[in-house]
Amino acid sequence: MSTFQLIGLPAETFAHFAALSPAALATLGVVRVIADKASGFPCRVSLRDAEIGEELYLLPYLHQSGDSPYKASGPIFVRRNAVTATLPAGAVPGYVSRRQMSLRGYDSQHMMVSAEVCDGDQVGSMLEAFFAED
Repeated sequence: MSTFQLIGLPAETFAHFAALSPAALATLGVVRVIADKASGFPCRVSLRDAEIGEELYLLPYLHQSGDSPYKASGPIFVRRNAVTATLPAGAVPGYVSRRQMSLRGYDSQHMMVSAEVCDGDQVGSMLEAFFAED
């Protein structure tokens, strides 16, 4: 039995971007981009790479929001009109398997307790190992 299930970010968080002008997006630190290759634009809502010609938003995202020294943000892509994906337990998005990944595990106090850099095809087993830790 798998110990993790990956779910995309909530689509409704980003849906209003479609109605905003480039200037309004810029005030939010968001840039509208068009995918110009078949990989390299991993959507954090649909959990898949955008297709060539597809519109996306590139924006900063606070992914570790806990009150600790590890509070952190990073850039993410979100496809326009993306639908939130819920993957089966133990499944990892296809785009992950084609990349080297940095994984971090945090405790209930938002302190980092695990960290690994691995090939994408090892992500599932690494996540299982993280969740097996006390």
